Amino acid sequence: METTTAGTTQSTIGSTMAVKTVVSTSSTPDVAFISSTPAFSPETSSSTSGSPSIVEKVNVKDLSSSLQHFGFVDYFVFVAMLVVCAFIGFYFGFIEKKKKKTKGQVSNNEKDAAGAAGIEERRGSEALDYLVGGRKMKVFPVALSLVASFVSGISLLGTSTEIYVYGTQYAFILITLAISGIISWYIFLPVFCNLQLTSTYEYFELRFGASIRNFGSLLFVVGMVLWLPVALYVPAITFSQVTGTGTHMITPIVCLVCTFYTCVGGLKAVIWTDVIQSFVMYGSILAVCIKGTYDVGGLAVVLQRNEESGRLNAPDWTWDPTVRLSMLAVIVGGTLHKIQSSDVNQVSIQRFLSLPIYKHAKQSMLLFTILLIILLSFCSYMGLVIYAAYHDCDPISTKLAKASDQLPSLFMMRTLGSYPGLPGLFVAGVFSAALSSLSTGLNSLACVITQDVIRPLVKGKQLTDFQTALLLRAIVVIFGLACMGLVSVVEKLGMVVQLSTMTSAVSMGPLLGIYVMGVCLPWVNAKSVLTGSLVSFVTLAWICFQAQLAQMNGEIRYPKMPVSVEGCSYAYDNATVWKALHDYTPSTERNLYHLSFYWYTGLGGFICTAVALIASTVFGWQDVSQLDPALITPCMRRFLPKKDYQPVDLEELFRRKNQHDVASPVLSEISGSR
Repeated sequence: METTTAGTTQSTIGSTMAVKTVVSTSSTPDVAFISSTPAFSPETSSSTSGSPSIVEKVNVKDLSSSLQHFGFVDYFVFVAMLVVCAFIGFYFGFIEKKKKKTKGQVSNNEKDAAGAAGIEERRGSEALDYLVGGRKMKVFPVALSLVASFVSGISLLGTSTEIYVYGTQYAFILITLAISGIISWYIFLPVFCNLQLTSTYEYFELRFGASIRNFGSLLFVVGMVLWLPVALYVPAITFSQVTGTGTHMITPIVCLVCTFYTCVGGLKAVIWTDVIQSFVMYGSILAVCIKGTYDVGGLAVVLQRNEESGRLNAPDWTWDPTVRLSMLAVIVGGTLHKIQSSDVNQVSIQRFLSLPIYKHAKQSMLLFTILLIILLSFCSYMGLVIYAAYHDCDPISTKLAKASDQLPSLFMMRTLGSYPGLPGLFVAGVFSAALSSLSTGLNSLACVITQDVIRPLVKGKQLTDFQTALLLRAIVVIFGLACMGLVSVVEKLGMVVQLSTMTSAVSMGPLLGIYVMGVCLPWVNAKSVLTGSLVSFVTLAWICFQAQLAQMNGEIRYPKMPVSVEGCSYAYDNATVWKALHDYTPSTERNLYHLSFYWYTGLGGFICTAVALIASTVFGWQDVSQLDPALITPCMRRFLPKKDYQPVDLEELFRRKNQHDVASPVLSEISGSR
């Protein structure tokens, strides 16, 4: 860990040199550690004969190598997880499909369980089964799939690292999960579940036109293609750390397995593999937390050591938007970010629409929120346990961990390394998070490209079931192979990570603004929305690009929690530790580029909405009388003009129907008036 220095002294005792260091940070000036760290030299002791003998401490490199003992049982557990996932894909792609054909359950005239009609998916076709699971999925599997999709390998490892480095400020994000779930429950979910669309960007065209649909689809595809390789590369680093093998050996295998079961099994395979992977994630994190707590002396010791270091901290109560995590940024910015990233995202909506009725979608949303809070709570607590274990010997400062993201896997090998199979379970858990993100992304890419790109291009020509099946699987394979190739690019070019982060931030803001205006502001028209989204995109791109440059140049540095190396029992390079402990100085300059990352999505949505409203004074307002009420959230439909409905005599209607009179035109008129 890198911190600032309050003062240093040196002393020499015999032939052994020690460096006494007082370590603190600007964020917690009252907390300090006095560390007496041995230099990188042998230690002198006395033998039984009274003559001195030299006992050398194990060095960092040897200690790191000793932790890389991934045994046969561990490999078996990891491979078993991949085999189970592949079998699930094979089952839904071949065995179940054969059973359905044998029983004659597939019919071109079949309607989906939600009663939707009008596009090819609603004929019980291949696309319906592949993209939304035939709209016959169950609540619990969908909820677990949503958890697995939202928690990537980056989140699984990054949450505990965040707690270790900055304290429990980030844990307050759990509050926003509940808030965003309630907002999505009442505002967004009713609209999408009622429309029963396969792609959320179809809604953009229904509400605003084809230009907004194309813009949203483009942002989604580019952002997903850049993010998936990063999501796969991060757990590959964990595998490399605990096994000693290179990332280029494991990523092709994992990527091919994921592409296979996503390609052949569709959304059903994705959801059920997510269920298995979710249990693996929960089990692996829970095992590390329980064993780690026991090793350090119990829950009381964990809390005591973190409290002494100032890590049991809350976000700052300030209006300053440049503070890394203020209470306002966490609650407001975090809520808006969560709504866009997991509640109205194509990935999430596609799963909600795999359920047969709206009631099940609400139940799944509630269960998803609860399970997500539980998992992220475990990850946050693991960060506290990691610090309790390394409170007097920071592995980042000694370079036992080359990067902060390696802390969870390093700690796992320390706590579970002597138990065959448990290291394999942890690595399988980390890769499960990556696999779920990858499979979900590939399936959603197939959906968006088919619905929003291919179908408009072949407008007027109906795709057969065979053509649709071939097209969907081809898209999954192409992007799966592309992801596998981009992982090697991520490994060699760090800029890809920054590009992925920036693209994600830049795309979420405008999309949030479009969704909010679409369902909540019926007066805004297409031209105004396009203007607002473009201005938002350009503004966020400029801010994020400048912020990334500032971070790379070291201009943006946030205060970190204090660390110590006074209790290290292994030898390390003293000069390296000195540099790590003393060369870090938080930046004091504040400008727009220092804006907290949690404000990006909210800022983008605000700019998009504000500019669109201003542009409406120029382009005019939407004629709400021509707007379909189904496109607006129920709580805002009261602002739509009331329609006059003519009373219908049901007895007369049924009498005319029985007489084979003109009932069809009447029914059509009634249906149209609705």
